[in-house]
Amino acid sequence: MYTKTIFTDREKDILHCIYAGLSNKEIAKRLFISVHTVKAHIEKLFLKTDVHNRVQLIVYAFKNGIIK
Repeated sequence: MYTKTIFTDREKDILHCIYAGLSNKEIAKRLFISVHTVKAHIEKLFLKTDVHNRVQLIVYAFKNGIIK
């Protein structure tokens, strides 16, 4: 499950916001995008990493050096 995955800069932004504990609404406000767009990015992150929730996503990010 833990393999190298390429993330866009925006996906990395979303990932760091998730790590910071922000809600979708807070992420949208911080990045000047809609909540719908945040949800779309998160779904894409889940698909790219083959995970099913935010905790698994953060674990993936740590194991792959995306978040240090």
